[in-house]
Amino acid sequence: MSDNDSKTIADFIRQRYPQVDFAHDEDIFSLGFVNSLFAMELVMFVEQTFGFTVPTEELRIDNFRTIDSITALVHRQTTAA
Repeated sequence: MSDNDSKTIADFIRQRYPQVDFAHDEDIFSLGFVNSLFAMELVMFVEQTFGFTVPTEELRIDNFRTIDSITALVHRQTTAA
């Protein structure tokens, strides 16, 4: 995983919640910070920022629960291309 990719994702989430310091392995869904609108924004951010469309089979909550899991998704998709 790229530290730069992880930082980019963390920065996006922190823009929404600047008062909260998320650890990269914290579940942002279970903490209550993600509603359905923000979940879609997160998917769109990943697609636009990293230049790929998230495949339907990858649109699972587990791929978006943490900064680490989002970074892993990005890495899988960008190395597969």
